Amino acid sequence: VQLQASGGGLVQAGGSLRLSCAASGRTFSMSRMGWFRQAPGKEREFVAVIRWSSGSADVGDSVQDRFTISRDNAKNILYLQMNSLKPEDTAVYYCAANTNGAGSRFSASSYKYWGQGTLVTVSS
Repeated sequence: VQLQASGGGLVQAGGSLRLSCAASGRTFSMSRMGWFRQAPGKEREFVAVIRWSSGSADVGDSVQDRFTISRDNAKNILYLQMNSLKPEDTAVYYCAANTNGAGSRFSASSYKYWGQGTLVTVSS
């Protein structure tokens, strides 16, 4: 599975961005996909996850009610709609895929495939 993330950029606080992650290769084997982020000097943080077949989703506490994860199965694209952005949302955002359903859906270590990351900068 190959992942290509896009959509990052510079936005003012309170603004919105939509990230996309295009998947290719053995996409039929995907169990779930997620978004993680990493700010400078910090560990990679769980943002959101979606089960590929059912569409059921979870989001992290810090982005609850602001971020929404979704997917287009037909196009094999994962999305992250980010609203009401805050300066503390500034980070490199990574999409990731899990193909065996194992491990915690909230843990980066359970995802084998990763996109290259896209930078989101929120100015105050």
